[in-house]
Amino acid sequence: MVVRAGELGRRDFVRVVAAGVTLVPALGRAGVTRAIGPKKSRVALVTTSDRKRGVADVLKLLDLSGVNGKRVVIKPNFNSADETPGSTHNDTLSQLVTELHERNARSVTLGESSGPPRTQGVMEKKGTFDLAKDFRFDVVDYEQIPETDWVKFPSTNWPDGYSLPRLVVDAEYNVSTCCLKTHGFGGVFTMSLKLSVGLTPKPIRRTMHSSPQMRRMIAELNTGYHPDLVVLDGVAAFTDGGPSRGELKAGNVMIAGTDRVAVDAVGVAMLKHLGANQAIMSRKIFEQEQIARAVELKLGVESADAIELVTADAASQQTANALRAILAQG
Repeated sequence: MVVRAGELGRRDFVRVVAAGVTLVPALGRAGVTRAIGPKKSRVALVTTSDRKRGVADVLKLLDLSGVNGKRVVIKPNFNSADETPGSTHNDTLSQLVTELHERNARSVTLGESSGPPRTQGVMEKKGTFDLAKDFRFDVVDYEQIPETDWVKFPSTNWPDGYSLPRLVVDAEYNVSTCCLKTHGFGGVFTMSLKLSVGLTPKPIRRTMHSSPQMRRMIAELNTGYHPDLVVLDGVAAFTDGGPSRGELKAGNVMIAGTDRVAVDAVGVAMLKHLGANQAIMSRKIFEQEQIARAVELKLGVESADAIELVTADAASQQTANALRAILAQG
């Protein structure tokens, strides 16, 4: 299902999208990748309990000039409608959309496939459709798009490959917004890299969740598309359990960057800082399988040395210093 902020119907919208983009072919077995940016990846951090202020302030620390004139596609964390960090908070989402509009995004579209619950039901519970009207963004339910709107990729640990929505693969500007939390069903943690699972057709997810290669498979999904911006809401965190419910702690941070590996590494460092379960605390950050496989696939930074944490106030600097010490341990 597609809900437009304007009057353009779903078929017309899909036709416009299809006509305006060209499918990028897969490169090798890993899918599509893009060149890594500067050697140092900037990750912005703001210490706050106010999500709207946090989003506004953290984005000021990054260069988002690339948004201007672009059709933006947002991937939220709507795995379920559970309270944040079980799902993306409406304050985080609405402020993010506001910031994109203020930077002259041509359009903003939110796309998602929840699971196990039906996507439409999750969005209804969260009030997403009303939010879309109020903040001028469109909504695409990936459960309801036709087969022709999927792009297939080969992959090492996915026996039959995987598919992603054409809307995401061909997006002019992709934004991912995730939460800070552990994953109690094999993923260990679920942030930017894991967010990609919600871009796949539901039936193939069973293959991943039953595989001993699950964490490597998560990383491989990321070769099919490139997020231009990642916003991680760490105001609240699950330090055990997850993804829908877990041990809740106050993280009081908003984190953002353009490198999904760097953002996830900082997120795992934050979980360590808060004190998390054994799967987080007992392993070095860049030895976590999701991150290690992402490094192999050249999806972002290869070590903590390549991450530059940037802040704008004393409280945020204090948090950043603690995270730098944790990141320095690998």
